[in-house]
Amino acid sequence: MPTVIRFLLSLAALAALLGVIAGAFVAHLPDQFFAQGGRDMARQAIQMQMWHALGLLGIGVLMMQAGCQRLVSLAGCAMALGMCIFCGAVYFTAFTGIHLGAVAPTGGSILMLSWLLLAVGVIRS
Repeated sequence: MPTVIRFLLSLAALAALLGVIAGAFVAHLPDQFFAQGGRDMARQAIQMQMWHALGLLGIGVLMMQAGCQRLVSLAGCAMALGMCIFCGAVYFTAFTGIHLGAVAPTGGSILMLSWLLLAVGVIRS
């Protein structure tokens, strides 16, 4: 199995695992561990993380069946990067109350780009 496929499938599984762990923490931690409105922000980050973990899983499976098509591979790598940047920034803000400027929007833009690359890659294959 090509390295990029192993990477994406492994990251999908780890992102889902960490999403479940984060969900348990967010559900059970006392309010003082969160910034104002932080629990809801963390829940949104968990939701985005879990959806994109499934997206990475789907891309990895698609690449195994259709071969490693360049745009689909690029979409997977962009999705992995965007998920880490976006969710990481939202988690950070949820727990600290400190906004990291354009970090979360940059991660979100990379996520949008990854879905566009996936669509174009699938159409072209």
